[in-house]
Amino acid sequence: MPEQFKSGFVNIFGAPNAGKSTLLNLLLGERLVIISPKVQTTRHRILGILNEPGYQVVFSDTPGIIEPKYKLHQKMMLQVKSALEDADVAILMHDINLPMEEFEAISNSLKLKVPTILLLNKTDALKEKNTIDGIVKVYKEKFPKWEVLAVSARKETNTDKIMPLILKHLPEGLPFYPDDSISDRSERFFVAEMIREQIYSLYEEEIPYHAAVLVQSFEEKTTLDVIKADIIVSRETQKMILLGKGGSMIKQLGINSRKVIEEFLQKKVHLELFVKVRPKWRDNENYLKEYGYN
Repeated sequence: MPEQFKSGFVNIFGAPNAGKSTLLNLLLGERLVIISPKVQTTRHRILGILNEPGYQVVFSDTPGIIEPKYKLHQKMMLQVKSALEDADVAILMHDINLPMEEFEAISNSLKLKVPTILLLNKTDALKEKNTIDGIVKVYKEKFPKWEVLAVSARKETNTDKIMPLILKHLPEGLPFYPDDSISDRSERFFVAEMIREQIYSLYEEEIPYHAAVLVQSFEEKTTLDVIKADIIVSRETQKMILLGKGGSMIKQLGINSRKVIEEFLQKKVHLELFVKVRPKWRDNENYLKEYGYN
């Protein structure tokens, strides 16, 4: 191990749909966490581990910061709190197209006490590109102790400057995980997330927000993996929408999900999906624990 090895937790915070998961995938160089243009896609705190000669960065994607309406939301915000407590460096993400007031409400609630990098994201969606420097100047004046950078995580604009800023503030220390680790989560977890991502992609209205995915069995065989998963919804009407006419929608969901899971596992997969109704599961402590929201 080289002298002055650096390691630490770099945790990413921001409003829903600020681009946190897109950023994490970009920094890791692989598609570890699911993304969607719909809000509240991320429900769990997910660690992504970057190992390079001289440093190990343990990134943490967190749920978008919201005012909780259900116990599920409360669990999500507890994961944000957990990430605040062990952060060595904080990355705050804000959509540069949105008012500063919206960002201030979140930043004030976080009460960050560690080195902070503010990424003003989605510059690709800014109508007047010549205003970027002016916007950055305003944020720098408002938050003089922070590093402020305008980027587009989706288009990878200016993102090459992020890692040098992180390493500038990353403390010296031994690695937390073996150098072949990429995450603290299991394959089962990522399979459930991939199915949930396809639900966000395929269905509209309230379905994605009322759906949870639980992998019931994961059987590894020589030629393929056999996976059985439950999709949980709140109402019978949602189940009918998920199934679709003659089962057409659930069939398409299975096809889409199997494709991304096979790509992830690098193996053939036989996937079976079952839809179950659990009224008010988002407010039920026992259901939430069963579905992994501890």
